[in-house]
Amino acid sequence: MEGRLRQALLRAEEVGNALADPRIARDPAQLKSLGREHTRLAPVVRLADRLARLQTELAQARELTDESDPEMAALVQADLARLTPEIAALTEELHQLLLPQDPHDARDAIVEIRAGTGGDEAALFAADLYRMYQRFSERHGLSWEPMSLSEGTLGGLKEAIVAVRGEGAFGLLRRESGVHRVQRVPATETQGRIHTSAATVAVLPEAEEVDVNIEDKDLRVDVFRSSGPGGQSVNTTDSAVRITHLPSGLVVSQQDQKSQQQNKLKAMEVLRARLLDRMIAEQEAARSRDRRAMVGTGDRSAKIRTYNYPQSRVTDHRINLSVHNLADVIDGRLDELVDALRMASRQEQDAV
Repeated sequence: MEGRLRQALLRAEEVGNALADPRIARDPAQLKSLGREHTRLAPVVRLADRLARLQTELAQARELTDESDPEMAALVQADLARLTPEIAALTEELHQLLLPQDPHDARDAIVEIRAGTGGDEAALFAADLYRMYQRFSERHGLSWEPMSLSEGTLGGLKEAIVAVRGEGAFGLLRRESGVHRVQRVPATETQGRIHTSAATVAVLPEAEEVDVNIEDKDLRVDVFRSSGPGGQSVNTTDSAVRITHLPSGLVVSQQDQKSQQQNKLKAMEVLRARLLDRMIAEQEAARSRDRRAMVGTGDRSAKIRTYNYPQSRVTDHRINLSVHNLADVIDGRLDELVDALRMASRQEQDAV
């Protein structure tokens, strides 16, 4: 840990000096990147300073262990009893902070929720997930900004794309990517039978233009008339935009904004995020070829979580964890699951 700590403290000093450089202030992209790194390293510096002070206190206390005065000896023993566990706890906390972190964790996130198998019930479940993540994000001080919503019948959602903005949004939500399954009696079920349906969630790090190089020649941009639910026209001009990235085959459509230019900007934002996510996935696959991938970065086609309403149980299949507070989870209180996944990920990193 000592080597990692030295490197982190040295880097924190370099970042602090760079942020004080007037030339950096004139480069918004570099300023933002350094700001993220400064935020990530600040807790390391704070803990390291506190640990150093406590270790100095401990060394001074140990020098007095041979004190002959009974009253002074008792005070020394009290100091040792207080300092030893506190130093151990701080050392472990610092160790966790120094584990390799994905530099993308500090970014904003793009969350995509889509109804899967199950018809109207799947769309209703997708809407439940939408509200769950909205409440969870807002409880953590993040802003929830819908970019595109495609509504189904009965108040469900066919698809939703949302920007979640705030420090650490991607790191907080990234392990939610995958297939979510629900088991419950649908509102439309008259026989009381339990149905199983699913929705998919994809959490992408929001990309900046400097992250992904997209050339105009690699894009095909089609415009068309936007329409609301049921085909109702909401715009009399060709304001909707469909962008195809020819090298990858990725297609993004956007029609929720009022102008063609606004729709194009939003579509490009989603396209950059998807391309960056693909690049990250390819890098992770290369690194993980000979070992099991880190929790949360596996195949998104795999079922990651089941919400069982009759038993009020939520089971995360990646870490075999079940909690029996489904109503709280659906209300956006996901911290127990999110923290457990994060800890499992760190433990696996530490073991590699």
